[in-house]
Amino acid sequence: MPARNTRLMRCTPDDLFAVLSDGWLYPVWVVGAARMRDVDGDWPREGAQLHHSLGVWPVMIHDQSEIVEWDPPRRMRLRPEAGILGRGVLRIEARPHPVGTAVTIVEEPVSGAAAILPSLLWKPLLVLRNHECLNRLAFLAEGRRQEREARELNHRRQTPDPAEGTPSPQAQEDARDADV
Repeated sequence: MPARNTRLMRCTPDDLFAVLSDGWLYPVWVVGAARMRDVDGDWPREGAQLHHSLGVWPVMIHDQSEIVEWDPPRRMRLRPEAGILGRGVLRIEARPHPVGTAVTIVEEPVSGAAAILPSLLWKPLLVLRNHECLNRLAFLAEGRRQEREARELNHRRQTPDPAEGTPSPQAQEDARDADV
């Protein structure tokens, strides 16, 4: 039975997938990923890989994660590999919710040292880790939503409504003084 976590995020599924589509952000939201070494140029196409490192210097494991499925704004499946620790499968699913997006991470080791251990040992650790991964993903995706909304609001302020006519030079000057 895989480890499963769900979190409600105050953003759209598109905001979430905009973050996931930027491979360079991987160590920002994945607990344990210390740095990026490279991102395949065709990321996030299926088969593309992220090349990153786990651990803390000077003990680092070079690993990679391959995209198995990319179906925005619904699902992403990765196959992370971490040397002797083994290979896993990770699925991120997004479902629209009245206040944003319900995001679920499902992860399970399938080979290597972690897969040999009983789930009683690895599952609680993955649940804790992925809880924090979802918190970090929410921080990034909700920040994108706020930036998008601020740009839209700013655009509306700068685009005059034709029904309102053109403001007089004095009204424009008064508006500039009010912004200061």
